[in-house]
Amino acid sequence: CTIKRRADGWYALFSVIVADPKPSAINNPVGIDVGIKTFAALSTGEKIGNPEFLRAAERDLKIAQRKVSRRKKGSHRRRKAVQHLKLEHQRVERSRKNFHFTQAFRLAKRFNPIFVENLNIKNMVKNHHLAKSISDASWGQFLGILSHSAESAGAAVIAVEARGTSQECSGCGVVVQKSLEERVHRCWNCGLVLDRDVNAARNILARGLGRPVGEDAGSNRRSMIREAAAL
Repeated sequence: CTIKRRADGWYALFSVIVADPKPSAINNPVGIDVGIKTFAALSTGEKIGNPEFLRAAERDLKIAQRKVSRRKKGSHRRRKAVQHLKLEHQRVERSRKNFHFTQAFRLAKRFNPIFVENLNIKNMVKNHHLAKSISDASWGQFLGILSHSAESAGAAVIAVEARGTSQECSGCGVVVQKSLEERVHRCWNCGLVLDRDVNAARNILARGLGRPVGEDAGSNRRSMIREAAAL
């Protein structure tokens, strides 16, 4: 049992030992690419939108922070303002965590195994242009929750090499260089046109299954192109 103090009071957190879950009977592998524009893209073509909880709450947080700055240090009004600011941050944190748990539970119920990128998030947040958005998405927290949810469901989450998943063509395997601003993958070699993140998710799936990129893709290429026509 661990006792912790939060902005809204004290909590007792209990850890217990439970029996190992039975292996999931589901055999429906999926690749997942986490991002900023879209929170997550699946190799099935589905996308999970990014709620951007921190950005949505920025105005309220700035107002709360301004009130703290204006109050006299050591005063009752300042302590009250600090408490309000803590509650605003807690609301953002809990909204984000609830979103992560909800999405992880849904994915763990549908797919097994689940392949994700082995991301070095600490290095990625050193990019000052993306640090705030990466922290807001909180990929590390989500992947941890996803791993626990899958384990509880008897499923597996497996990390694969992340390098090049956005640049490789999932249809034929050639490298198609793209900047971060380019959101559509257009292959000069095989003609595949696909959402950038979905293309990456399909490469993640292929790496997880250990098959060459583009294998079994020929029969699906036309449908992929039609699918991308709505972009």
